[in-house]
Amino acid sequence: MSDPLLAIADLTVEFPTARGPARAVDRVHLTLAQGEVLGLVGESGCGKSMTALSALRLVPPPGRITSGQIRFLGQDLLTLPARAMQALRGKRVSMIFQEPMTALNPVLTVGEQIAEMVRLHLRASRSEAKTRTIDLLKLVGISSPDKRWSEYPHQLSGGMRQRVMIAMAVSCDPDLVFADEPTTALDVTVQAQILDLLASLRERLGMSMVMISHNLGVIAQVAHNVAVMYAGRIVEYTSTKELFADPQHPYTRGLLGSLPRYDEHGPLQERLNAIPGTVPPLGGVVRGCAFAPRCPLVVDKCTQEEPPLELTRPAHETRCWVVDRVP
Repeated sequence: MSDPLLAIADLTVEFPTARGPARAVDRVHLTLAQGEVLGLVGESGCGKSMTALSALRLVPPPGRITSGQIRFLGQDLLTLPARAMQALRGKRVSMIFQEPMTALNPVLTVGEQIAEMVRLHLRASRSEAKTRTIDLLKLVGISSPDKRWSEYPHQLSGGMRQRVMIAMAVSCDPDLVFADEPTTALDVTVQAQILDLLASLRERLGMSMVMISHNLGVIAQVAHNVAVMYAGRIVEYTSTKELFADPQHPYTRGLLGSLPRYDEHGPLQERLNAIPGTVPPLGGVVRGCAFAPRCPLVVDKCTQEEPPLELTRPAHETRCWVVDRVP
């Protein structure tokens, strides 16, 4: 077995609060092989985006990484000098941010913003960078790229802005791309187009990808493996096929149970099932399992001791005291 492209071990990210340090990411372990797509799913605020930002060392202050390793091609990114990390970020590891309208600079044309990445990382001249940028706009399916080069983000539709973000992320042929909710706020047709585009680019460029989403349908479509996050922790980790066929953690079952189901006659239920309660607040003291207050299977041990993430099926890890173990 070759070494993984990305290996995250014991990653913890904390933010100071009036009630003490709040763990946005709590001892997370993840691995990603070359050419694979890892899905990272969970409710808003569970730590998905912060895990990705940690890998690029872009945790917003006053947050900070307090423990762990993030090894990319065997090198711990957390120990790299700032200049070396800056050279790697965008070239070898890049990110498609969640909201392109806020991620793109409103006072620069989209062409200038992509070309800046090319000039910075590939040492291209202005004319070379412009030529490559126009080629990238074509690659991501933007029509009339020569015209779009000189347009500003507000002049483009949401789907086109997302394509510009994708063009920026792949402009230097990175080994790894973090895609943070790349289809949020897009209509269903455009969502499908963006997912098809990402799949074709990944195959064409040989990229690996971490797909961050709260949409299990998106994850089912694109990911090889899935990590389910809750309150900053990984609660289930297995292949996509296994997760949808045999979910183990009560939270995962709740997420899957909340999805609408249809047959040829329409919806199979009048109302969607919901998970009761809310996610525990950041900074609060969580004793035992963080999901215990919302869990239908809770027992006394769940409120006293935190369960470890351990094998409950072959190649299937679950953080739960009550799930059945298969020898």
